[in-house]
Amino acid sequence: MQELAQLDSLARDTPQTKRGHERCLALLLSANELFLKHGYDAVSLDDIVNHAGGSKASIYKFFGNKEGLFTAICDYRREQFFKDICLPFEQGKENFKSYLINTLINFHRHLLIPENAAFMRLILERTQHNPELALYIHEQGPKHIQSAIACALEKAHSKGILRCEHPLYSAQFYFGILRNLEWRILMNIPAQENDQETIEYITYCVDRFLEGHQPR
Repeated sequence: MQELAQLDSLARDTPQTKRGHERCLALLLSANELFLKHGYDAVSLDDIVNHAGGSKASIYKFFGNKEGLFTAICDYRREQFFKDICLPFEQGKENFKSYLINTLINFHRHLLIPENAAFMRLILERTQHNPELALYIHEQGPKHIQSAIACALEKAHSKGILRCEHPLYSAQFYFGILRNLEWRILMNIPAQENDQETIEYITYCVDRFLEGHQPR
């Protein structure tokens, strides 16, 4: 039911019935599967309808067109990403160092899932052909998660946990910790370290990050 509820913010014309929700979700998930398997350009609306059932009229009604459907898939996957990775910092539940470490570990593990890495490659390919989509993905993806961490840094600064006069700059710096690992995954280069080594690397970098944000 949670997946069905999410469609209210994804479809341009929100389905009014449970059956409509299910049809809309089937089109979304089928298109996601086919795009990953064959590539965006190789998949037609007929292919999606044949795989999911329903009609092309439903695609036009719920998503507008093929690009609208792809954008909805991006939104759907982004919501799943933030639900699992970018959790709000709650002082007292865990210390801030652990929060920063666990966020990066969760992010890295998310990227290691082959389907997630494949979809990110697909996004990079599609945004080369659509500047408006590129801007939208950046605003809703990288910029959004940087803003979430910036808010956590600002909150920690206000409580005296650390000194962070430019939270957004610091958030961009923080995510740079994963940049090399991220690009290696996207370029399908085999991992050179095991999970423990990756955790040790992330912990070391977060320690250095926090050293640079010590309260005066």
